[in-house]
Amino acid sequence: MTIPRMTDHAGEWLRGAGPQSEIVISSRVRLARNLAGYSFINRADPPQQTEILERCRKQIMDGHLGDDVLWVSLTECPQVDCQLLVERHLISRQHAAANELPRAVAVDANETFSIMVNEEDHLRVQVLRSGLQLEEAFDQVNRLDDALEENLEYAFSKRFGYLTACPTNVGTGIRISVMLHLPALKLTGEIEKVRRAAHDMHLAVRGLFGEGSEAHGDLYQVSNQTTLGRGEREILGDFQHTVVPQIIAYEQQARQALVQHRSVQLDDKIWRAWAMLSHARTLGNEEILALLSHLRLGVNVGRIDKIGIRQINELFLITQPAHLQKIGGTPMDASTRREARATLVRQRLGVA
Repeated sequence: MTIPRMTDHAGEWLRGAGPQSEIVISSRVRLARNLAGYSFINRADPPQQTEILERCRKQIMDGHLGDDVLWVSLTECPQVDCQLLVERHLISRQHAAANELPRAVAVDANETFSIMVNEEDHLRVQVLRSGLQLEEAFDQVNRLDDALEENLEYAFSKRFGYLTACPTNVGTGIRISVMLHLPALKLTGEIEKVRRAAHDMHLAVRGLFGEGSEAHGDLYQVSNQTTLGRGEREILGDFQHTVVPQIIAYEQQARQALVQHRSVQLDDKIWRAWAMLSHARTLGNEEILALLSHLRLGVNVGRIDKIGIRQINELFLITQPAHLQKIGGTPMDASTRREARATLVRQRLGVA
């Protein structure tokens, strides 16, 4: 598996399959871990940072996690490749931008997991699954964690639990999140229901690329904010049985209201999106996410059958800036990307 091959297909989190996948794009479970005997990465000196990286690389790549794991040194990686990994949700934007640090990521061939080394913590282990599969993601991330801990001693306190650079991760070190497509709540002006519910349950609501990002394409990440004093199973259970079902119910009600009471406006949004995507000669990044969101809603409520969900999900991904440049095989400025994006979409829709 090489980085260029990543443009050939969508990652696991965008397969468009799994339970409740019409609303739940993906499930993610992430663990924050640090090695005992070393400073946190923002306080470690360069020799320590390099030693942490090498120790983690040796344990990750010794075969215990599988034979199809790709190790990518972000220090040596071209910027466009780092951005490609961000767009595929395999590394964070902060990890891609930390040019002063020796850092890397390990990814399996199916992109079900990635392990960031020397991000905010020494290790950030995450599992991604399509649809609502939090239990499956939790089980897999625990197996990965156990395999890593066989020869890596973690920083752990009997009083506080796993020690992490950010106080909100102290304790279990777990972050559970779901990516949700909520276009109907946005169109009906009821998206604040989600924000209020999340606030009441001490959850974070972020955009497509996590902290500090906007909810372009009506895609929202909902995650727990604190881990201290709560067990992993308790946090997981809240998401699996309370948080996500409640938001799904809100979105389903909003979709039903649109179909029953605002069908003309709904169809206008959907078919305008289809017309723009089919005929536009230039498309901006935020613009295409909004159009694809309306088209995805149209497929899910049975108003259009010219395209499938998986195809739309792939377009969400491959029309992002780094993917366009990797597919085109050349650097592109913003204007060139707008033209390339429109051409690629028309080709994928079979109307070029």
